Order: sequence, then C-alpha cells, then structure tokens
Amino acid sequence: MKTPGLIDLQVNGFNGVDFNSEQITADDIDRALGAMLKTGVTTCLPTLITASQTQLRHRLQALDQAVSASRLGPKMVPGYHLEGPFLNAEPGFAGCHPPQDMVLPSIDLFRDLEQNLSRPILYLTLAPELEHACELISWAASHHKIVGAGHSAVRQEDLSVAVEAGLRISTHLGNGVAQVLPKFDNPVLWQLSEDRIVGSFIADGVHIPPPVLKSFIRAKGLERSILVSDAVAAAGAPPGVYSLGGMAVESGHDGIVRLQGSPLLAGSSLTLDRAIANITSWGIADFESAIAMACANPLALLSPALKAHGISIQPGEITWGSDYRVLTTRL
Repeated sequence: MKTPGLIDLQVNGFNGVDFNSEQITADDIDRALGAMLKTGVTTCLPTLITASQTQLRHRLQALDQAVSASRLGPKMVPGYHLEGPFLNAEPGFAGCHPPQDMVLPSIDLFRDLEQNLSRPILYLTLAPELEHACELISWAASHHKIVGAGHSAVRQEDLSVAVEAGLRISTHLGNGVAQVLPKFDNPVLWQLSEDRIVGSFIADGVHIPPPVLKSFIRAKGLERSILVSDAVAAAGAPPGVYSLGGMAVESGHDGIVRLQGSPLLAGSSLTLDRAIANITSWGIADFESAIAMACANPLALLSPALKAHGISIQPGEITWGSDYRVLTTRL
C-alpha cells in the first residue's frame, strides 16, 4: 500500500530532541526529523509550549536557526506551532504548562515572538475565553495563521464569538481540561458540537480511552477530525527521563509520559503511524479514513495558510506493510 506522507501539526520533540531547547542544533533537527520520516511523517510543525516571553523568543530563534541550517528542516518544516502562553492557568486546564508564565492574549507579544523568523508561526493555540482573545484570533486569522482552542474552559457563547473571529480547530480535544466538568455546560461538548471547527486528537489510548475517542470522532465526524502525536523527546526513544522546555518528563516502559514525580501527562511518546494503526484496530475508522485524518485533513486546514505565505510542501510517499507499519518513506 502506498499513501502520501503524514502531516503532524503538534510535535514538541522526537528521538531524544526537545524542540523547546535553546541549545538545539541543526544536527538535533536532522536526528529528530530523520526518525520521524521512518514513521511516515513528511511535514510537521515543531511546537513550543508556554514559557516566559524572553524564553519563548530565544527558543523560537534557536529552533528557527537550527531548522534553516539542517538538511531535512527546509524540506519538512514549513512553520511552527505556538501552544501558549495565552492559555487558561486554572488547575486542570493548564496541564503540564507552567501557569506562572501564562499571560493574556496580546497581538504585540505574538508579533514580537515571530519577528525575524525565517518561517512563520503557522498555528497558534490559545484559550478563547481569555480577555483580548478575540482580538488576537481576528488579527492572527487575517495574517493567515491557524488558530486553535486548547487548555481552555471556553463556554458556548465565547466559542461562537471566537469562531466568528477566525478560530478553526480544537487542539488535542478532550485534553487540557479539568478532570471534573459540568455535565452539559463543558468545553469539550461545546467544541464537539461546533461544526465550523475541526478537532485534533491524540490517539494513544492514554490521553483519551478508545471508546471515548470513538464517541468524540463520531460526534466531530471523520472529515473534521485530525490525528496529532503531541510527541515529546521521548517519542522514538527508549524509556527514561527527557526534557520538555526545561522540565523533566519521564517516559515509562508503558510508553506514558508524565512530569517527573507527578501524575500529570506531559505530551506523549506516540508516533503518527501508530496512531493510524490504533484508530484502525480500535474499529474507529478504516485505514483509508485514518490516513485522511493524518494527511488530507491536516493538509486541508494548513493549505490556505501555506498558500498565503508562499510556502509549498513535499507530499512524499509512504509504503505500508500489511500490519499498518511503515516500510519506507520517500520525500
């Protein structure tokens, strides 16, 4: 079986490499992207999580320079995903992001962070219920950014206004929310019911139990569902302790990644080819539909932004084995 390459819109690191490191090098980028290629990913948006303004500026500059100087970066990385710092700092919604570094949405801060980058920030995740969020959503959408809701306690009225302003996706829907929510008036249900936005999902069986994920994807619809890895440096690497934006995260032998010494999930060790195999084996979708959720659907979301920025991507080609494992990937 042959398919186009996969597109991962949310990946924090891979194969021992943390994309949030201020010391990241071109060799690091090639090591991470080379390992991702073996899992079928040919395009990705390296994702930076919440940090102080100074740290984010330095991390974006370091990442951008490393991508530009690498062999695979110019072929595989059209831009970046900024997940924070405009998130909900309340317990349960912040997740593993440092709440002390979360701030209200700011156009000026976003512009400062993007200044002098050779590749744009193509995807911004924020909490739409925050003050000034809609101003940033509207500005970002007008400047051809994808804007997503994540780590958010958004209510229906705020979500509707945000969608009107240009919100287009729910980032890792079902995660980044408190464990206990109102039965009906809760942000997951509001986002599932909003047909004007797509939802991205982490299909590792840990972030969302498979039967719940089946319900979520049925509610959102296959055509409005996207698979992401939310991978950290532990993905494609042995169990152990890794860094995520200066925080120690531990990947156990069960593949679950948590903040060291905490029950909090901290990204995943999931690879996108395994997400496809999971979706198929769990009976949520057939192989063709699962591929669409990791290829055609993210491409449809990304394409208008790429076109507006004059960026083209290489679709690549994957050869799959009968057990839904990647045999070869060609850029």
